[in-house]
Amino acid sequence: MAKENLFLCMGSACHQMGVYDVLPKLQALIQAHGLDGVIELKGSFCLETCSQGIVMKFQDHRFLGISPQNVDAIFTERILPMIEAALAHVP
Repeated sequence: MAKENLFLCMGSACHQMGVYDVLPKLQALIQAHGLDGVIELKGSFCLETCSQGIVMKFQDHRFLGISPQNVDAIFTERILPMIEAALAHVP
């Protein structure tokens, strides 16, 4: 089974907003939910929504305004259900 990609913007604006504080938290969340074998966390160049905070992208969905303070909640409440739904459709 191919891994699903979760992209984290690593562009200069996101860098300035603290993406390197978000990264280890996101890695820990993926591991804590047992998703290391199914989700590939990838850095991305600019996802073109710089004015709206740090950005993550899963499939065609963008998640804006990510910060070290809210990454746990956004991952758990919004991204995790999408990952679970995507995995449910894999034969």
